[in-house]
Amino acid sequence: MAALKDVAVVGAGPAGLAVAARLARRGARVTVHERFLTPAPVGAGFMLQPTGLHVLDGMGLTPAVEAMGQPIDRLFGREARRGRIVLDVSYGDLRRPRRALGVHRAALFQVLFDACRDAGVVFETGREITAAADGRLTDAAGRAGPAFDLVVDASGARSAVARSLGLRRRELGYGALWGTVPWPGAPFRETALEQVYRGAAKMVGVLPCGARPGDPARLATFFWSLKAADHAAWRANGTAAWKAEVLTLWPEVAPVLANIPDTEHLTFARYGHHTLRRPAAARLAVIGDAAHATSPQLGQGVNMGLLDAAALDLALAEGADLDAALTAYATARRGHVRLYQALSLGFTPFYQADGKLLPWIRDHVLGKVARLPLAPRLLAATVSGLLLDPR
Repeated sequence: MAALKDVAVVGAGPAGLAVAARLARRGARVTVHERFLTPAPVGAGFMLQPTGLHVLDGMGLTPAVEAMGQPIDRLFGREARRGRIVLDVSYGDLRRPRRALGVHRAALFQVLFDACRDAGVVFETGREITAAADGRLTDAAGRAGPAFDLVVDASGARSAVARSLGLRRRELGYGALWGTVPWPGAPFRETALEQVYRGAAKMVGVLPCGARPGDPARLATFFWSLKAADHAAWRANGTAAWKAEVLTLWPEVAPVLANIPDTEHLTFARYGHHTLRRPAAARLAVIGDAAHATSPQLGQGVNMGLLDAAALDLALAEGADLDAALTAYATARRGHVRLYQALSLGFTPFYQADGKLLPWIRDHVLGKVARLPLAPRLLAATVSGLLLDPR
Protein backbone atom coordinates (compact mmCIF):
# COMPACT_ATOMS: atom_id res chain seq x y z
CA MET A 1 0.00 0.00 0.00
CA ALA A 2 1.17 3.55 -0.78
CA ALA A 3 2.56 4.90 2.49
CA LEU A 4 -0.30 6.71 4.18
CA LYS A 5 -0.44 7.61 7.84
CA ASP A 6 -2.75 10.64 7.94
CA VAL A 7 -5.62 11.15 5.50
CA ALA A 8 -8.11 14.01 5.38
CA VAL A 9 -11.52 13.49 3.79
CA VAL A 10 -13.57 16.59 2.93
CA GLY A 11 -17.32 15.91 3.14
CA ALA A 12 -19.42 13.40 5.06
CA GLY A 13 -21.64 12.26 2.21
CA PRO A 14 -21.82 8.61 1.08
CA ALA A 15 -18.61 8.73 -0.98
CA GLY A 16 -16.65 10.51 1.75
CA LEU A 17 -17.83 8.17 4.50
CA ALA A 18 -17.18 5.09 2.36
CA VAL A 19 -13.60 6.04 1.51
CA ALA A 20 -12.93 7.11 5.11
CA ALA A 21 -14.08 3.76 6.48
CA ARG A 22 -12.12 1.79 3.89
CA LEU A 23 -8.85 3.65 4.45
CA ALA A 24 -9.21 3.56 8.23
CA ARG A 25 -9.71 -0.20 8.06
CA ARG A 26 -6.35 -0.39 6.26
CA GLY A 27 -4.67 1.36 9.17
CA ALA A 28 -4.61 5.03 8.12
CA ARG A 29 -5.52 7.77 10.59
CA VAL A 30 -8.50 9.38 8.87
CA THR A 31 -10.12 12.71 9.72
CA VAL A 32 -13.40 13.68 8.02
CA HIS A 33 -13.94 17.44 7.74
CA GLU A 34 -17.61 18.42 7.56
CA ARG A 35 -18.93 21.95 7.19
CA PHE A 36 -22.07 21.27 9.25
CA LEU A 37 -21.84 21.19 13.03
CA THR A 38 -23.33 17.68 13.08
CA PRO A 39 -22.78 15.22 10.22
CA ALA A 40 -26.17 14.35 8.77
CA PRO A 41 -27.72 13.16 5.50
CA VAL A 42 -29.04 15.70 3.00
CA GLY A 43 -31.84 14.72 0.62
CA ALA A 44 -34.58 12.12 0.28
CA GLY A 45 -34.51 8.61 -1.14
CA PHE A 46 -32.52 7.23 -4.05
CA MET A 47 -31.67 3.91 -5.69
CA LEU A 48 -28.65 1.81 -4.84
CA GLN A 49 -27.86 0.04 -8.08
CA PRO A 50 -26.05 -3.32 -8.33
CA THR A 51 -22.78 -1.39 -8.70
CA GLY A 52 -23.23 0.50 -5.45
CA LEU A 53 -24.41 -2.66 -3.68
CA HIS A 54 -21.27 -4.41 -4.90
CA VAL A 55 -19.15 -1.80 -3.09
CA LEU A 56 -21.17 -2.28 0.10
CA ASP A 57 -20.79 -6.07 -0.31
CA GLY A 58 -17.02 -5.66 -0.15
CA MET A 59 -17.35 -3.62 3.05
CA GLY A 60 -19.70 -6.12 4.69
CA LEU A 61 -22.41 -3.45 4.98
CA THR A 62 -25.07 -4.65 2.55
CA PRO A 63 -27.22 -6.55 5.10
CA ALA A 64 -27.47 -3.49 7.36
CA VAL A 65 -28.61 -1.31 4.46
CA GLU A 66 -30.98 -3.97 3.10
CA ALA A 67 -32.66 -4.18 6.49
CA MET A 68 -33.90 -0.59 6.03
CA GLY A 69 -34.21 -0.51 2.24
CA GLN A 70 -36.86 -1.62 -0.25
CA PRO A 71 -35.90 -3.99 -3.11
CA ILE A 72 -36.73 -2.55 -6.54
CA ASP A 73 -37.14 -4.89 -9.48
CA ARG A 74 -38.65 -2.55 -12.08
CA LEU A 75 -38.60 1.00 -13.46
CA PHE A 76 -41.91 1.92 -15.02
CA GLY A 77 -42.99 5.12 -16.78
CA ARG A 78 -46.00 6.10 -18.86
CA GLU A 79 -47.21 9.08 -20.83
CA ALA A 80 -50.02 10.95 -19.05
CA ARG A 81 -52.47 11.67 -21.87
CA ARG A 82 -52.92 8.23 -23.40
CA GLY A 83 -51.25 6.00 -20.83
CA ARG A 84 -48.69 4.80 -23.36
CA ILE A 85 -45.83 2.87 -21.68
CA VAL A 86 -42.56 4.59 -22.51
CA LEU A 87 -40.26 3.10 -19.87
CA ASP A 88 -40.28 -0.48 -18.63
CA VAL A 89 -36.98 -1.80 -17.34
CA SER A 90 -36.65 -5.02 -15.35
CA TYR A 91 -33.59 -5.94 -13.32
CA GLY A 92 -34.51 -9.55 -14.07
CA ASP A 93 -33.25 -8.95 -17.62
CA LEU A 94 -29.66 -8.55 -16.44
CA ARG A 95 -27.23 -11.30 -17.38
CA ARG A 96 -26.72 -11.81 -13.65
CA PRO A 97 -30.00 -10.52 -12.19
CA ARG A 98 -29.78 -8.41 -9.06
CA ARG A 99 -32.42 -6.02 -7.83
CA ALA A 100 -31.73 -2.42 -6.94
CA LEU A 101 -32.54 -1.06 -3.49
CA GLY A 102 -34.66 1.98 -2.71
CA VAL A 103 -32.97 3.64 0.27
CA HIS A 104 -33.57 6.75 2.33
CA ARG A 105 -30.37 8.77 2.61
CA ALA A 106 -30.57 8.62 6.40
CA ALA A 107 -30.32 4.82 6.26
CA LEU A 108 -27.18 4.69 4.13
CA PHE A 109 -25.65 7.56 6.11
CA GLN A 110 -26.15 5.78 9.43
CA VAL A 111 -24.63 2.51 8.22
CA LEU A 112 -21.56 4.25 6.74
CA PHE A 113 -21.20 6.59 9.72
CA ASP A 114 -21.25 3.64 12.13
CA ALA A 115 -18.64 1.88 9.99
CA CYS A 116 -16.43 4.97 10.22
CA ARG A 117 -16.74 5.20 13.99
CA ASP A 118 -16.02 1.48 14.36
CA ALA A 119 -12.86 1.96 12.26
CA GLY A 120 -11.66 4.89 14.38
CA VAL A 121 -12.37 7.74 11.95
CA VAL A 122 -12.25 11.19 13.59
CA PHE A 123 -14.81 13.87 12.65
CA GLU A 124 -14.02 17.58 12.64
CA THR A 125 -17.23 19.55 12.15
CA GLY A 126 -18.31 23.14 11.63
CA ARG A 127 -15.37 23.90 9.35
CA GLU A 128 -15.91 24.62 5.64
CA ILE A 129 -12.90 23.66 3.54
CA THR A 130 -12.27 25.90 0.54
CA ALA A 131 -8.85 24.77 -0.71
CA ALA A 132 -6.36 21.90 -0.55
CA ALA A 133 -2.72 22.12 -1.63
CA ASP A 134 0.29 19.96 -0.76
CA GLY A 135 -1.81 18.02 1.72
CA ARG A 136 -2.90 21.11 3.67
CA LEU A 137 -6.50 22.23 4.02
CA THR A 138 -7.60 25.85 4.12
CA ASP A 139 -10.98 26.80 5.51
CA ALA A 140 -13.39 29.65 4.73
CA ALA A 141 -11.73 31.80 7.42
CA GLY A 142 -8.36 31.44 5.69
CA ARG A 143 -6.92 29.14 8.35
CA ALA A 144 -4.56 26.40 7.18
CA GLY A 145 -4.17 23.16 9.07
CA PRO A 146 -1.45 20.53 9.42
CA ALA A 147 -0.22 18.58 6.43
CA PHE A 148 -1.81 15.24 5.54
CA ASP A 149 -0.30 12.51 3.41
CA LEU A 150 -3.46 12.59 1.26
CA VAL A 151 -6.56 14.74 0.96
CA VAL A 152 -9.72 13.18 -0.53
CA ASP A 153 -12.26 15.74 -1.69
CA ALA A 154 -15.78 14.34 -1.45
CA SER A 155 -17.53 17.65 -0.81
CA GLY A 156 -20.12 17.43 -3.56
CA ALA A 157 -21.09 19.06 -6.81
CA ARG A 158 -20.20 22.60 -5.69
CA SER A 159 -16.80 21.70 -4.31
CA ALA A 160 -14.46 24.67 -3.89
CA VAL A 161 -11.50 22.28 -3.86
CA ALA A 162 -12.44 20.80 -7.25
CA ARG A 163 -12.82 24.28 -8.73
CA SER A 164 -9.15 24.90 -7.99
CA LEU A 165 -8.37 22.05 -10.41
CA GLY A 166 -10.18 23.83 -13.24
CA LEU A 167 -13.65 22.43 -12.73
CA ARG A 168 -16.39 24.37 -14.53
CA ARG A 169 -19.99 23.56 -13.64
CA ARG A 170 -22.69 23.90 -16.28
CA GLU A 171 -26.06 24.60 -14.72
CA LEU A 172 -28.96 22.74 -16.31
CA GLY A 173 -32.29 24.45 -16.83
CA TYR A 174 -34.32 21.88 -14.92
CA GLY A 175 -34.18 20.44 -11.45
CA ALA A 176 -36.77 18.75 -9.27
CA LEU A 177 -38.75 19.09 -6.07
CA TRP A 178 -38.06 16.18 -3.74
CA GLY A 179 -39.71 15.07 -0.51
CA THR A 180 -40.24 12.10 1.79
CA VAL A 181 -43.79 10.91 2.49
CA PRO A 182 -45.35 7.86 4.14
CA TRP A 183 -45.61 4.90 1.79
CA PRO A 184 -49.09 5.28 0.18
CA GLY A 185 -49.73 1.60 -0.53
CA ALA A 186 -51.90 0.35 -3.42
CA PRO A 187 -52.17 1.02 -6.30
CA PHE A 188 -48.45 1.85 -6.16
CA ARG A 189 -46.05 -1.04 -6.62
CA GLU A 190 -43.84 -1.61 -3.61
CA THR A 191 -41.01 -2.95 -5.80
CA ALA A 192 -41.06 -0.36 -8.59
CA LEU A 193 -40.04 3.19 -9.33
CA GLU A 194 -43.07 4.66 -11.13
CA GLN A 195 -43.14 7.83 -13.22
CA VAL A 196 -45.69 9.70 -15.32
CA TYR A 197 -44.75 12.24 -18.01
CA ARG A 198 -46.42 14.97 -20.01
CA GLY A 199 -44.00 15.81 -22.75
CA ALA A 200 -40.55 16.45 -21.28
CA ALA A 201 -41.58 19.48 -19.23
CA LYS A 202 -43.71 17.65 -16.64
CA MET A 203 -42.65 14.58 -14.73
CA VAL A 204 -43.91 13.13 -11.45
CA GLY A 205 -42.50 10.07 -9.73
CA VAL A 206 -42.84 7.87 -6.65
CA LEU A 207 -39.98 5.73 -5.37
CA PRO A 208 -40.34 3.26 -2.47
CA CYS A 209 -37.35 3.96 -0.19
CA GLY A 210 -37.70 1.75 2.86
CA ALA A 211 -37.35 3.24 6.33
CA ARG A 212 -35.23 5.59 8.39
CA PRO A 213 -32.94 4.24 11.14
CA GLY A 214 -34.87 3.41 14.29
CA ASP A 215 -38.29 3.85 12.71
CA PRO A 216 -40.06 0.93 10.98
CA ALA A 217 -42.55 3.15 9.10
CA ARG A 218 -42.17 2.59 5.35
CA LEU A 219 -41.53 5.65 3.22
CA ALA A 220 -41.62 6.88 -0.36
CA THR A 221 -39.77 9.63 -2.15
CA PHE A 222 -41.94 11.90 -4.28
CA PHE A 223 -40.46 14.11 -7.00
CA TRP A 224 -41.74 16.67 -9.48
CA SER A 225 -39.72 18.08 -12.37
CA LEU A 226 -39.41 21.88 -12.30
CA LYS A 227 -37.46 24.57 -14.09
CA ALA A 228 -35.01 26.38 -11.85
CA ALA A 229 -36.35 29.69 -13.14
CA ASP A 230 -39.87 28.72 -11.99
CA HIS A 231 -39.01 27.68 -8.45
CA ALA A 232 -39.54 31.09 -6.81
CA ALA A 233 -42.97 31.45 -8.43
CA TRP A 234 -43.90 27.92 -7.34
CA ARG A 235 -43.09 28.78 -3.73
CA ALA A 236 -44.98 32.07 -3.90
CA ASN A 237 -48.11 30.49 -5.39
CA GLY A 238 -48.50 27.82 -2.73
CA THR A 239 -49.52 24.22 -3.29
CA ALA A 240 -53.25 24.24 -4.16
CA ALA A 241 -53.03 25.01 -7.89
CA TRP A 242 -49.88 22.91 -8.21
CA LYS A 243 -51.54 19.87 -6.64
CA ALA A 244 -54.45 20.22 -9.03
CA GLU A 245 -51.99 20.18 -11.94
CA VAL A 246 -50.22 17.08 -10.61
CA LEU A 247 -53.54 15.28 -10.27
CA THR A 248 -54.38 15.92 -13.92
CA LEU A 249 -51.31 13.86 -14.78
CA TRP A 250 -51.70 11.14 -12.18
CA PRO A 251 -54.93 11.08 -10.12
CA GLU A 252 -53.74 8.10 -8.06
CA VAL A 253 -51.05 10.26 -6.47
CA ALA A 254 -53.67 12.06 -4.33
CA PRO A 255 -52.73 10.26 -1.04
CA VAL A 256 -49.12 11.24 -1.59
CA LEU A 257 -50.01 14.90 -2.09
CA ALA A 258 -52.16 14.80 1.04
CA ASN A 259 -48.93 14.38 3.01
CA ILE A 260 -47.38 17.51 1.47
CA PRO A 261 -49.19 20.33 3.33
CA ASP A 262 -47.05 23.23 2.10
CA THR A 263 -44.03 24.19 0.03
CA GLU A 264 -41.67 23.70 2.98
CA HIS A 265 -42.15 19.94 2.75
CA LEU A 266 -40.37 19.77 -0.61
CA THR A 267 -36.75 20.64 -1.35
CA PHE A 268 -35.66 21.94 -4.73
CA ALA A 269 -32.51 20.45 -6.24
CA ARG A 270 -31.06 22.19 -9.27
CA TYR A 271 -29.08 19.94 -11.56
CA GLY A 272 -25.73 20.70 -13.10
CA HIS A 273 -23.20 18.88 -15.24
CA HIS A 274 -19.44 18.68 -14.96
CA THR A 275 -16.62 16.20 -15.33
CA LEU A 276 -13.19 16.90 -13.87
CA ARG A 277 -10.60 16.10 -16.52
CA ARG A 278 -8.28 14.44 -14.02
CA PRO A 279 -9.68 13.76 -10.54
CA ALA A 280 -6.28 13.80 -8.87
CA ALA A 281 -3.34 16.12 -8.17
CA ALA A 282 -0.38 16.15 -5.82
CA ARG A 283 -1.56 14.48 -2.57
CA LEU A 284 -5.16 15.04 -3.64
CA ALA A 285 -7.94 12.78 -4.98
CA VAL A 286 -11.44 13.95 -5.94
CA ILE A 287 -14.37 11.53 -5.78
CA GLY A 288 -18.14 11.54 -6.21
CA ASP A 289 -20.09 14.57 -7.36
CA ALA A 290 -17.07 16.78 -6.75
CA ALA A 291 -15.40 14.99 -9.67
CA HIS A 292 -18.46 14.35 -11.86
CA ALA A 293 -22.06 15.50 -11.56
CA THR A 294 -25.06 15.39 -13.83
CA SER A 295 -28.84 15.08 -13.77
CA PRO A 296 -30.17 11.97 -12.01
CA GLN A 297 -32.04 10.53 -14.99
CA LEU A 298 -30.04 7.30 -14.84
CA GLY A 299 -29.91 7.18 -11.04
CA GLN A 300 -26.13 6.81 -10.84
CA GLY A 301 -24.98 9.63 -8.53
CA VAL A 302 -24.43 7.89 -5.17
CA ASN A 303 -23.41 4.68 -6.91
CA MET A 304 -20.68 6.42 -8.90
CA GLY A 305 -19.36 7.98 -5.70
CA LEU A 306 -19.21 4.57 -4.01
CA LEU A 307 -17.38 3.16 -7.03
CA ASP A 308 -14.88 6.02 -6.82
CA ALA A 309 -14.26 5.28 -3.15
CA ALA A 310 -13.63 1.59 -3.85
CA ALA A 311 -11.38 2.33 -6.85
CA LEU A 312 -9.29 4.83 -4.88
CA ASP A 313 -8.94 2.41 -1.97
CA LEU A 314 -7.84 -0.39 -4.31
CA ALA A 315 -5.38 1.85 -6.16
CA LEU A 316 -3.81 2.97 -2.88
CA ALA A 317 -3.59 -0.64 -1.68
CA GLU A 318 -1.85 -1.80 -4.84
CA GLY A 319 0.21 1.28 -5.73
CA ALA A 320 3.95 1.34 -5.16
CA ASP A 321 3.81 5.03 -4.29
CA LEU A 322 1.18 7.73 -3.90
CA ASP A 323 1.59 9.38 -7.31
CA ALA A 324 1.31 6.05 -9.09
CA ALA A 325 -1.74 5.13 -7.03
CA LEU A 326 -3.53 8.38 -7.83
CA THR A 327 -2.80 7.92 -11.52
CA ALA A 328 -4.14 4.37 -11.34
CA TYR A 329 -7.32 5.62 -9.64
CA ALA A 330 -7.93 8.27 -12.30
CA THR A 331 -7.29 5.76 -15.10
CA ALA A 332 -9.51 3.07 -13.57
CA ARG A 333 -12.55 5.35 -13.35
CA ARG A 334 -12.11 7.37 -16.55
CA GLY A 335 -13.98 5.21 -19.06
CA HIS A 336 -16.96 4.35 -16.86
CA VAL A 337 -17.40 7.94 -15.62
CA ARG A 338 -17.23 9.47 -19.07
CA LEU A 339 -19.63 6.91 -20.54
CA TYR A 340 -22.29 7.57 -17.90
CA GLN A 341 -21.75 11.32 -18.00
CA ALA A 342 -22.41 11.20 -21.75
CA LEU A 343 -25.43 8.90 -21.37
CA SER A 344 -26.97 11.04 -18.63
CA LEU A 345 -26.45 14.22 -20.62
CA GLY A 346 -27.94 12.56 -23.70
CA PHE A 347 -30.99 11.09 -21.96
CA THR A 348 -31.89 14.20 -19.95
CA PRO A 349 -33.53 16.20 -22.80
CA PHE A 350 -35.94 13.31 -23.42
CA TYR A 351 -37.28 13.71 -19.87
CA GLN A 352 -36.52 17.30 -18.83
CA ALA A 353 -36.66 19.88 -21.60
CA ASP A 354 -38.86 22.29 -23.50
CA GLY A 355 -40.15 21.47 -26.94
CA LYS A 356 -42.12 18.57 -28.41
CA LEU A 357 -39.79 16.65 -30.72
CA LEU A 358 -37.69 14.72 -28.19
CA PRO A 359 -40.62 13.62 -26.00
CA TRP A 360 -42.48 12.57 -29.18
CA ILE A 361 -39.48 10.40 -30.12
CA ARG A 362 -39.43 8.99 -26.58
CA ASP A 363 -43.13 8.19 -26.59
CA HIS A 364 -43.44 6.83 -30.13
CA VAL A 365 -40.03 5.40 -31.00
CA LEU A 366 -37.96 4.56 -27.92
CA GLY A 367 -40.72 2.46 -26.38
CA LYS A 368 -40.83 0.27 -29.51
CA VAL A 369 -37.05 0.04 -29.74
CA ALA A 370 -36.94 -1.11 -26.12
CA ARG A 371 -38.96 -4.19 -27.09
CA LEU A 372 -36.49 -5.37 -29.74
CA PRO A 373 -34.35 -8.48 -29.04
CA LEU A 374 -31.48 -7.80 -26.59
CA ALA A 375 -32.78 -4.27 -25.89
CA PRO A 376 -34.25 -5.18 -22.46
CA ARG A 377 -30.88 -6.52 -21.31
CA LEU A 378 -29.06 -3.45 -22.62
CA LEU A 379 -31.51 -1.10 -20.89
CA ALA A 380 -31.23 -3.02 -17.63
CA ALA A 381 -27.43 -2.92 -17.81
CA THR A 382 -27.53 0.81 -18.51
CA VAL A 383 -29.69 1.78 -15.51
CA SER A 384 -27.78 -0.69 -13.32
CA GLY A 385 -24.48 1.07 -14.04
CA LEU A 386 -23.02 -2.10 -15.54
CA LEU A 387 -21.96 -0.86 -18.97
CA LEU A 388 -18.15 -1.06 -18.98
CA ASP A 389 -18.75 -3.05 -15.80
CA PRO A 390 -16.51 -1.39 -13.19
CA ARG A 391 -16.63 -4.37 -10.82
